[in-house]
Amino acid sequence: MLVKGWMTIDLTTVDEDTSMMKASIIMKEKNIRCLPVVDRKGKLVGIVSDRDLKDAAPSKATTLDVYELNYLLSSMKINDIMTKNLVFVRPDETVEFAAILMLENKISSLPVINDKEVLVGIITQTDIFKVLINIAGVYTGGIQFAFSLEDRPGSIKEVADVIRSHGAGIVSILSTRETAEEERRNVYIRCSPLPDDRLRTLVKELEEKFVVLYSSKDLMEEVEKRRVRIP
Repeated sequence: MLVKGWMTIDLTTVDEDTSMMKASIIMKEKNIRCLPVVDRKGKLVGIVSDRDLKDAAPSKATTLDVYELNYLLSSMKINDIMTKNLVFVRPDETVEFAAILMLENKISSLPVINDKEVLVGIITQTDIFKVLINIAGVYTGGIQFAFSLEDRPGSIKEVADVIRSHGAGIVSILSTRETAEEERRNVYIRCSPLPDDRLRTLVKELEEKFVVLYSSKDLMEEVEKRRVRIP
């Protein structure tokens, strides 16, 4: 999946002359953690985060009175505190590559720029989570089986055929060699829900024919029960 299909394009931006106080107000009003800084042509020149604002703000132990403090915050410009050495991603690069850039640089979002360095979007960790959920098909509920299979052509099809023979639809198939034993691969298959009796029969046959690492049922009704509620 490409970044352009998942990035946010309805952006809030500021210019280099924006005051630190105004940037802080914008972040709070928009409930965002970073602001791209662009020039008049829309070219990305920097980014300022809530951490940058906190680091630049006077300490609570300051001897400045409220008027002096407000003057300082309103006079300090974003250009003085923004990050100029930027990590970015292109619209036609993959979401997986964007995730690597975030992980390696320990950041939670990336500006998306085109070949002219014009800002066209932002992709965040939340967007990455949405991609993972979409690929895995978690919202369908059902059950996920994890297998250790021989790394050879047809091994995944053999498992999938058994699952389908019990009337379950295949929702998603993910696999990796990185965490698997030598000459094997770990395969994760999510299938549609089944009545308990048919599910037990399916599990029994799978365990007889393949190496089943685990099976796990996601109960989507638990999402609402565990939702954080702010008084």
